[in-house]
Amino acid sequence: MTSLEGVRSALELELALEILPQVLLDGIVLGFMYALIALGYTMVYGVLEFINFAHSEIFVLGAFVGVEVMLLLQSAGFLGTLHPAVVLLLVIAAGMVISGMAAMALERVAYRPLLGGPRLVALISAIGASFFLQDALRLFESLWRNTFYLNYPSLEFLDRAVPLSESLVIPVKSMLVIFTALATLAGLHFFVNHTKLGMGIRAVAQDPDTASLMGVPVKRVIALTFFVGGALGGLAGVLFGIHYSLVNPYTGFIPGMKAFTAAVLGGNGNIPGAMVGGMMLGLLEAFAASYLSLATDGAFGAEYKDVVAFLVLILILIFRPKGLLGETVRESKA
Repeated sequence: MTSLEGVRSALELELALEILPQVLLDGIVLGFMYALIALGYTMVYGVLEFINFAHSEIFVLGAFVGVEVMLLLQSAGFLGTLHPAVVLLLVIAAGMVISGMAAMALERVAYRPLLGGPRLVALISAIGASFFLQDALRLFESLWRNTFYLNYPSLEFLDRAVPLSESLVIPVKSMLVIFTALATLAGLHFFVNHTKLGMGIRAVAQDPDTASLMGVPVKRVIALTFFVGGALGGLAGVLFGIHYSLVNPYTGFIPGMKAFTAAVLGGNGNIPGAMVGGMMLGLLEAFAASYLSLATDGAFGAEYKDVVAFLVLILILIFRPKGLLGETVRESKA
């Protein structure tokens, strides 16, 4: 009996080591996805110090814009004739612009009238806006296509995979997510730290009253921040749709909550923290999905990966409420 248990343990260890590279790849892809969504949360928190819970629906809006553009190109006969790079640029640009504009409109209608009031009121408004956007998307797609479950049309180029070894295959879709996320994060870092608009965002995040006295148009900067955060959410939505194919108006709730967890994990208002938190959460979830069953002898499976993610949120809120890299906090008034 002991020898059989030893053989079983050896086989389980061999399997765990064999799938490790693929698990790491899946975790990195998921982590970059969460990081892109989390940046929208953390940028808004940096300038207004409240959580925009409607951001997950902005993410879903980007996914729906992407699938609609691809379906329209398909119906017009252009999807198979245009170069895949051109299709991707059109889909990503449309998703980012429309999601960014929707986030700006949300700020103007649902948040700006509440500035200076209790934060609880703004939070309730964000939750209400979230439900409104969900049902608005559902109604539009039901009227437009008679269904609100849509599949992204496949592109032959994106369906390919690059085998690196017997146990590691990198789909082109995953490479697209990784490289696009890296380029976006690098561009965002440059924008925030080396442009006038980025300086304005940092000034408002640090002290909006002083920034206003120095001539910074605070309301315009806040609207710009919502646009940038919404555009990043839209980009994440398009990448999510391309990678996982199926989208519906309620797709964004769980990824949105996990991205919020990533933002809290890294530190609210902290842009590098959102990136770090997203990567850590993605890797943790991938390991939980792949190894939880092995570690518990089948008692718990991949379906418990969400439990692990939200357990991290609870533990961080209890033991490290300012996140691993710390919150970005405004200067207190004397």
